[in-house]
Amino acid sequence: MEAGYPRYLLYGLLILGSWLVSFSLHFKFVHIYLLSSEPRSGPALVVLRPSVPIALDATLPRAPSTIGADENGRPSSVASSPASCEGRYVYMLDVPSRFDVLSGCVEGAPAFQDEYSMCSLLVNAGMGPVLPPATGDGSDGDTGVIPNTGWYNTYQYALEVIVHNRMRRYECLTDDPAAATAVYVPYYPALELQEHICDLNYTVRSGPSSEFLRWLSSRPQWAAFGGRDHFMVAAKTSWMFRKDASGTCGNDFLEHPESGNMTVLTYESNIWEPRNREYAVPYPSYFHPKSAGEVAAWQDRARAAERPWLFAFTGARRANGTLVIRDRIMDSCASSSRCRLVDCSHGIQGSKTCQSPRTVVSAFAASRFCLQPRGDSFMRRSSVDAIMAGCIPVFFHEGSTFQKQYRWHHPDPDGSDRRYSVLMDADEILEGKVDIEEVLASYTDEEVAAMREEVIKMIPRFLYEDPRARFHGDMRDAFDISFDAVMGRVRRIKNGEDLG
Repeated sequence: MEAGYPRYLLYGLLILGSWLVSFSLHFKFVHIYLLSSEPRSGPALVVLRPSVPIALDATLPRAPSTIGADENGRPSSVASSPASCEGRYVYMLDVPSRFDVLSGCVEGAPAFQDEYSMCSLLVNAGMGPVLPPATGDGSDGDTGVIPNTGWYNTYQYALEVIVHNRMRRYECLTDDPAAATAVYVPYYPALELQEHICDLNYTVRSGPSSEFLRWLSSRPQWAAFGGRDHFMVAAKTSWMFRKDASGTCGNDFLEHPESGNMTVLTYESNIWEPRNREYAVPYPSYFHPKSAGEVAAWQDRARAAERPWLFAFTGARRANGTLVIRDRIMDSCASSSRCRLVDCSHGIQGSKTCQSPRTVVSAFAASRFCLQPRGDSFMRRSSVDAIMAGCIPVFFHEGSTFQKQYRWHHPDPDGSDRRYSVLMDADEILEGKVDIEEVLASYTDEEVAAMREEVIKMIPRFLYEDPRARFHGDMRDAFDISFDAVMGRVRRIKNGEDLG
């Protein structure tokens, strides 16, 4: 017995050590949504949570601590004092895992073997795969204008994930809902809908989001203001969330009273119904810088870019001529020696061409004007891509203009958008009263240069920074502008103002 004691002691130590290793790995690879049914007390800022594997960066980056964290998640010397957070505290809801559409995006999941799976599209905290270096021979569509850093193949519906990641790093998160000015809802209605967007069974399309709203409105945090202090992102156009059972695609997420009480950020709002509570924010483009220096360098590139083309169009025709203005624009572009046409109409190959950031941005960076007719709705991601490339957008419907849609991001909310864009009447073009090329050619070099400079100055307001890193430099991006507007709106709601 005495001779065996050291052996049993050794076994015990080995078991204890194994348990400690297992415990450590569990906290390293724990899934992102930590469930909590009880609100935490006190207005303390949220502490730094355990790191997650790179596969889960798509759904959650590192959370901020009370002393901040650098881009590698290490504590920094920058603190968020209670005074600086006064009136800016946000409570982030813990959403149950059954509503997590990215729960399968874990380390080693088979989904990552498919480059078109949701998991693959949303890596790097939602920014998508890093753009590989340019080939240098033009085979990737790049004329040498796009740098090899800061650019990603960003999925156009990724904003829900990008914003969630930025909120995880927000310096004034609180565990006390009573101390919060606003409540952020990290649910992804667009990504959830995308999985069955045109399913013939309407219940399949609308059921999951309806169930989520029922859960949300049952939470104690909802009761205080009936959800009017809640905000979230729904990364599609408003119309896609306003479809009843007679529609072939979409659901009725924004038709529910619960979503009507919240402030919802979409890619396009219904500007004809001013009492709606959804607000349009820019699509995410491909440029996600980490510093103001990167932005300034890209703006200099856009200014210096040679622009041999008078105008450009990137897009596809619609079946059966359902969008006549697009057909006319493509015909005009194809017949002109001064138009750069990137045609996405030719099946899979055409789709791949228009999903290539280097092809799209290079075409726009080589053109003076970029045509932006309506697509399935009034707003197109292409209009934001044009701004990123320093290309003057040309709109064909007032509902597509930044002044009407992106009111928060418009450089002068009360001013005209004619300083940086062109608006043509689609009906006059179709009737042959107006020729696109003649109108654009009538602008002098001086006028074009002045308009382009206005566009280039707008770039910071329309891009989304890298959500994984603390941004270096003084610059407000699309998220900052949207967030400040949301917080101001919620403060006015709580002050009893009628914001119809």
